[in-house]
Amino acid sequence: MTVSDIGTVVLTGPTRGLGRRAALALARRPGPTRPDLLLLGRGDALEDVVRECREAGAVAVAVGVDLASLHSVRRAASAVRDAVTTGRVRPLAAVVANAALQTTDIRSATADGYETTFAVGHLAHFLLLQDLADLLGPGSRVVLVGSGTHRGGAFQNRLQIPDPRWEDPEVLARPGRVEPERPDDVRTPARRAYATSKLATLYLAHELQRRLGAGVGVSVYDPGLMPGTGLVRDAGPGVRFAWSTVMKAMRVLPGVSSPGRSGRVLADLAVDTRWAGLRDGDYVEIDRQGEPATHAFDEARERRLWEASETLVTRVLTGS
Repeated sequence: MTVSDIGTVVLTGPTRGLGRRAALALARRPGPTRPDLLLLGRGDALEDVVRECREAGAVAVAVGVDLASLHSVRRAASAVRDAVTTGRVRPLAAVVANAALQTTDIRSATADGYETTFAVGHLAHFLLLQDLADLLGPGSRVVLVGSGTHRGGAFQNRLQIPDPRWEDPEVLARPGRVEPERPDDVRTPARRAYATSKLATLYLAHELQRRLGAGVGVSVYDPGLMPGTGLVRDAGPGVRFAWSTVMKAMRVLPGVSSPGRSGRVLADLAVDTRWAGLRDGDYVEIDRQGEPATHAFDEARERRLWEASETLVTRVLTGS
């Protein structure tokens, strides 16, 4: 893909934080390099960001979706397909799987019956990408938003971010898991579920690349720690206040960024020629290519994740 044939970018989670900044950065690109936008979200916030993108000169279309509902995701994928095939927007240039959620209690479940963090962060995007795969032509891109929390280790543990704990995806999708050593602690398992879901993002990227083939570039973007975003919107008022105010001072530290800075890079990953060579789940940290943890490469886990995800999605969509 060259700057002269940039098409349409599908973006989930465009209404706040990183996703909103990425949507606006895409809309504000110079004319020949500006893609059309299919923005997947819900509510008044979606209409607001679509309006801002249009005011910036972009073709922007709102696609309503509740990522906690697989039926809603399928309907959204159908709406994307309709917009492309009818010529309302140009052919797909990229799918950016940005939306994620971190709950405060692993017992939280979607209406489909799956643990919320895993369902929104992984299963919703798995289904969306499956349904749109045939619209991704040569030179198109898939960008999955990951997180350094997939690494684990002493530094993250000091920040109260537990190591990811990989289990069979059928288990990861099950709400209500508790850690035997701390049965009364609901927040640690919830944080662990988030870190584990971001490990799943890397596994998904590697398996997706194998299935899409070399013509489509699949990469993972780690935007860094971004105090001020809506990631902890389900936390208590004290945590939300510190995250949105006091912790913003951390942005001067390595590995810490802002939604504006990382949003611009995420936009570039979708369409800019600088990143055209990314393949095989290449990992970009804030603004440069890096390396994920060694445990983020495991072909057996990657294959099992894909197979189990197909089963989990089919179970809901067919009612079986």
